[in-house]
Amino acid sequence: MLAKLAFRNVKRSAKDYLVYFLTMTFVTAMMFAFNTVIFSTDLQGRVSDVDMMQVLIILATVFVVIIIAWLINYMVRFMLQKRSREFGTYLLLGMRKRMIAHLYMRENIVLGAGAFLLGLVLGILLQQILLSILFGILQEQYHLQIVLDFRCVLMTMSCYAGCYILALFRCSWKFRKMNIRELMYAGQQNEEIKESHEEWKKWLFPASILILCILAFNLFCGKNWSMGDILVFLVSLVAAIYLFYMGLSSWIVCYVRKKGSAVYRGENLFLLRQFSSKVKTMQFTMGTLTALFTVAMLGCAFAMMFADYQNQMLEQKFPFDVQVFSEKEDEDFAKELEVLEQNTRIKDAYPYSILQNGTSEVSIWLSSHLDTFGDTYRNADGTPDLKKIESDKGAYYGTYDTYMSLSVYNHLREMLGYAAVSLEKGEYLIHLKERIYAETGDFSEGLSLQGTKGELRCGGYRTEPFSQDGHNGADYLIVVCDSEAEEMDIFYRELAVDIEGEAPNDLGKRLDDLAELSEEEIQDLMGHVYLDEMDTGYGTDTVVVYYAKNLVRDNLIPEVKYMLSSVIFPLFYIGLVFLCVALTVLSVQQLSDSAKYRFRYGVLRKIGLKKKELASVVWKQLFMYFLCPALLAAVLSGVIILFVSAVFVKSAGLHTSVLQYFSAAFVLFFGIYAIYFTATYVGFLRNVDGTASGGPPSAAG
Repeated sequence: MLAKLAFRNVKRSAKDYLVYFLTMTFVTAMMFAFNTVIFSTDLQGRVSDVDMMQVLIILATVFVVIIIAWLINYMVRFMLQKRSREFGTYLLLGMRKRMIAHLYMRENIVLGAGAFLLGLVLGILLQQILLSILFGILQEQYHLQIVLDFRCVLMTMSCYAGCYILALFRCSWKFRKMNIRELMYAGQQNEEIKESHEEWKKWLFPASILILCILAFNLFCGKNWSMGDILVFLVSLVAAIYLFYMGLSSWIVCYVRKKGSAVYRGENLFLLRQFSSKVKTMQFTMGTLTALFTVAMLGCAFAMMFADYQNQMLEQKFPFDVQVFSEKEDEDFAKELEVLEQNTRIKDAYPYSILQNGTSEVSIWLSSHLDTFGDTYRNADGTPDLKKIESDKGAYYGTYDTYMSLSVYNHLREMLGYAAVSLEKGEYLIHLKERIYAETGDFSEGLSLQGTKGELRCGGYRTEPFSQDGHNGADYLIVVCDSEAEEMDIFYRELAVDIEGEAPNDLGKRLDDLAELSEEEIQDLMGHVYLDEMDTGYGTDTVVVYYAKNLVRDNLIPEVKYMLSSVIFPLFYIGLVFLCVALTVLSVQQLSDSAKYRFRYGVLRKIGLKKKELASVVWKQLFMYFLCPALLAAVLSGVIILFVSAVFVKSAGLHTSVLQYFSAAFVLFFGIYAIYFTATYVGFLRNVDGTASGGPPSAAG
């Protein structure tokens, strides 16, 4: 008997809460697909930095599990509240509380298990898509294969079941404390409703907007942000969100009471009353949903920033097929050339020297003028703090300015397909990163570079990609005539190689294996050799800083893409889950309340509204309810995204409008939003039309 009753209730719940069921299915699928990356032996065998992806996905999963636990707990309590009259009736018929609690737990377990199993099936499809993308990033073929790793299934099931079991036991404990009267009237209670002190509460609405404007002003006009400043900003932002909804509902109530000019236009009185009461009863939930929407849009936008950097800048970051560094002034790169000859077909191999003359004019100017450093290397009067610059040499910039002879420079330009340049006697040329030149412009008037016969003149600037993360200088390189270069000392040696076709996947590792590590030299997490303390510097790049002795373009680009994907995928993962969870709560709230609105819409029909007009009222009601948290989240996230994207584009040297990331996240956000809204609208309209012409609902309505 109980089994039949439970099965009937499960079918009804699956129908009534279809959006929730499908969301849990989708979340399970995503969780399973991303957990696959953690345990994939194929990826572990091909990527040395797979640990980074694993750690970030585990971190993302923690956030996802927290929000899923909140959703399940919310929905289990919500369904209990909506069915409380039914359970009260069971008690009146003689059923024990324990039996009813077990019945409810059994129903939810069956519903959750169904979503989990369906999610695993969908997860296998997402798993194949995700692995195909990751192997494509690594420039390797992936053959579709269904892999059900026991550890992956166990981890997904543990996270999912843990959330469900905790929510069910908490709900069961609460249910056993309720008596028949509480159960019979629980369906009429949402969050606490009190219409008191509305006149002063309405001022919370403009106050919250003022707080948000002040936060936006501080965001764009503030200089250096400490951890304390960030914490105050976040706390103020969260407080303003909740104050916004407290004030909004009171403001609408006062507006209706004062019979504002728009109250009696069309169906506005009905819509405003419905909306204000819903916001008042759900103000805490609405604030939480706004926070989730904001985080979702931020996650998607930040993921798009890194994806854009990946697409635009990696090809420029490693312009040479192979490049090798040596601090030895007499290095001939014989061992490296032998490895290259054995594993590749060399078109051009060119050893050359980076020079120095004991001065650091350019690095001093850049250190005291670039926005990256702020006032770090400036005295109070604005002059360069030479003592501070001297103590930090070897970090961003080298001990000395880096020079190159014109003949070497033109040979390297030829290898990269650039046109040759010329200099007159007594001239110099500065080759620096494009983003640096975009910030500084011509700064030769602030320099005084000395040659063998007096001060040199600036002959121009070049900004093409030129491997300037510690190889051909750090951010900049000064090119002088050969006659001037002959009088300078060797700073370090470089080897640039142009090969035919693609480099073998293990070429970089073979070159790294040649290194006899000194006390100063260490290996990074990916096994690449770099110098922990060195005099050459590595520049001011912030997104990706690659400070390795051996650069193999065809090996490094897939590695760095995978490293960036370790950030991109978890951000999308968090963003999509948070978005779907928030939209699920909005949708389920309205669909479950549709029974209450049957009588109200029936009254509207009886006073003359036609079916099409009723549908229009439903659309407006849902649109106001759905739009409010989404629009506020779009404004909040939009301001933050515009600020962060402006900083990101400038520091990364991207050629992208600061509006692009917000626009893309906005389109994705409201695309998914439109799907949930449409499903809710169709379901709500069907429920209302079912008995709109009938009599009044039960006491719960």
